[in-house]
Amino acid sequence: MTATRPRDLFAVAVITALAINLLVRLSYGSLPPLPLLGGATLGVLGIAEAVGGSMLRARIRRRPGTQPVQPLVAARAVLLAKASSLAGAIMAGVWAGVLGYVLPRAGDITAAGSDSVAAVVGLVCALGLVAGALWLEHCCRTPDDPEDERNGHAADT
Repeated sequence: MTATRPRDLFAVAVITALAINLLVRLSYGSLPPLPLLGGATLGVLGIAEAVGGSMLRARIRRRPGTQPVQPLVAARAVLLAKASSLAGAIMAGVWAGVLGYVLPRAGDITAAGSDSVAAVVGLVCALGLVAGALWLEHCCRTPDDPEDERNGHAADT
């Protein structure tokens, strides 16, 4: 399995942002106001994944006082990280698409001003989820084998 590439996530976010921006342009007048903390859940998930990744990394590296990680647990963590990074990229695209529409209109339309703040909160939290997921995925990598390093060979990943 290969590591998630940030450029792939960026492409997903850009395509989503363009599609959502078009949809918002067509239907902004009929949408309800965006809740200020509507995207905050994504940030909480990102923090949880980052903290979980740090704890899992210690276990994978077999630091003193930690229990070894079962392979299935690590595989599930990688699956969660990959899914979360993709979901975070999609939601970052959604919030960026909304922000791209409402930010220029914030001075003219009262609702656009509050929706801009909500979109910024959502975008930041979605990017936090992507960062937490990428960190979790990074933490699930196995450490290099010291035997291979002594012989001058890099371990296969």
